[in-house]
Amino acid sequence: MKFLRNKATVMPLVAISATLAFGVPQAGAQGLFEMLFGGGVRHEPQGEFPPAPPKHKPKVPGGGGGVKISSPSYYTYKADRLVRIDFSALAAAPQPAAAQDAAFVPSATGAAFHDAIAGLSDYELYAEPDIAKALIAYYSANPDFIWVTGTGLNSRAQDAVRVLGEAASYGLEPADYTVNVPAANASPADANAQMKELVRFEMALSARVLRYAHDAQNGRVEPNRMTGYYDFPAKPLDLQGVLKTLAHTQEVRTYLESRHPQNAEYQALRVELEALQASAENEIVVDPKLLLKPGETSPELPKLLTLIARNLDDETGGAYGEILSRLATSEVYVPELVPVIEAVQKKAGMKGDGVIGPRTVATLAGTSKADRLLKVEVALEELRWLPSDLGSPRVFINQPAFTASYIDNGEEKLKTRAVIGRTTNQTAFFYNQIKQVDFHPYWGVPQSIIVNEMLPRLRSDPGYLDRAGYEVTDSRGKRIPSSAVDWGAYGANIPYSVRQQPSEANALGELKILFPNKHAIYMHDTPQKSFFKQDMRALSHGCVRLQDPRGMAAAVLGTSVDDIAEKLKHGHSTEDVTRKIPVYVAYFTAWPDMSGKVEYFGDIYDRDTRLKQALDATEAVRSPSS
Repeated sequence: MKFLRNKATVMPLVAISATLAFGVPQAGAQGLFEMLFGGGVRHEPQGEFPPAPPKHKPKVPGGGGGVKISSPSYYTYKADRLVRIDFSALAAAPQPAAAQDAAFVPSATGAAFHDAIAGLSDYELYAEPDIAKALIAYYSANPDFIWVTGTGLNSRAQDAVRVLGEAASYGLEPADYTVNVPAANASPADANAQMKELVRFEMALSARVLRYAHDAQNGRVEPNRMTGYYDFPAKPLDLQGVLKTLAHTQEVRTYLESRHPQNAEYQALRVELEALQASAENEIVVDPKLLLKPGETSPELPKLLTLIARNLDDETGGAYGEILSRLATSEVYVPELVPVIEAVQKKAGMKGDGVIGPRTVATLAGTSKADRLLKVEVALEELRWLPSDLGSPRVFINQPAFTASYIDNGEEKLKTRAVIGRTTNQTAFFYNQIKQVDFHPYWGVPQSIIVNEMLPRLRSDPGYLDRAGYEVTDSRGKRIPSSAVDWGAYGANIPYSVRQQPSEANALGELKILFPNKHAIYMHDTPQKSFFKQDMRALSHGCVRLQDPRGMAAAVLGTSVDDIAEKLKHGHSTEDVTRKIPVYVAYFTAWPDMSGKVEYFGDIYDRDTRLKQALDATEAVRSPSS
């Protein structure tokens, strides 16, 4: 890599030598120069180093080495409690014309509706608070039936009931939308009893239709209540507007189905769900969380060996057929079996390390039907958190797949391997818009890294940041020597910013791609290229490292890789991304490729399990509803 010898932007290589000469421990060097860290530049340095500031701050209580900045946490999910709908407002005196919807035109059944309202006085119907409020507000302003004509259900009602009954095809729970439908052609002697049944059906169907519309558009779970790692903007839904639309259209099915995401990925997952629901379970199911090293024992091993033997080709069978036949029932992972596993792993495009882990099991044994069903249902739910139209062009990062793609006009123009956050430094799940590409970037060290990883060293060696090519600035952006700071005076609130200068050793490599977000996550290059050879690439502090950062930069800037290479010859610079390109930092353990084939991935952060718990909590709240 060629750098301009500019004192303001490039750390001379001698600084790296100096760092090693001063004895930075190996783990520290790797952590500071090679590992991925998040954060952004807070201030541009102003001028040269000023004189060292006086030691004016006293040591703070509790400023010892135990102070840490914690990562986001997971929460016990609490679904909205249902409320009993209060129909008393509808049973009051007729609303004056001024209180009614300006577009409301009473039908021939308007008088019958008013008379039937008395049948709601002791009716116990429960719904989510916002749905209960919208229901009363709508019928107060529009006092008439939507689903009833004369003394029977109309075609709108029939279409709505059918759509609600097909909820399982979208991975939803049909019981959430169940409505007791009055018997057709019933002719009770008491007309009042008949209208009482119809008006109760009217309210129940409207309440469940609103729940369905909400769930189809937004999902059953509010993701931001699950964890600080989820960050999704609200997707407003005009609940009264839904009823208003349904009251004036005969295309009820079309409208309700339009509430679901309208993208190819959602449709491919629905097709996969239907196929899974109709399929048989795998004949041999291996524990998807199996972790087995040479010398260890597991009853799952014979199952895996049976599957390997069944799928042997001539080459592998000639080399290892006799071993597999002789040790087919072994529960001990003996040395003779290690070359077999290594060969099968390499043939599947994996790193042949001989360790049997979840990725090896998933590759060789597939995923059980139950696990695949859960992954698809979870993926459908998660897609409802995203925009219905994902946009084109777009960048899609799928964390469990460890990949990042640039997609334009339905074509995957670039797909590159990616490294994401470790389980202790998880990458968040959110979406944003790409804004900028930085060439030979500075690395703005986040406060969590300063406090958790740098501070213990700085208390005993305050000058090591100076020697290692880092800049320290105060709250005004003025540069201060690291050696002049009394690092022992602070706990978790460090009033200084730290950044690493551009160099071959910079933790961000030669470029980063920014999409400003509160998680300080971005895509970038890395000097730690060996990580891309590993199958499990949850290895960073939270940001997304790219194997082909130049290709991604060229894609988002609408230029060529040669042009990116030319820009890199000229030292530190930035370039704005002028097109609207959404980026999805996503988490899908089931996701379709561009042909529509659904692929499955490991749940590295155990988020599917947590989402299932949240869905179960929602069902527990809804199940008593009538």
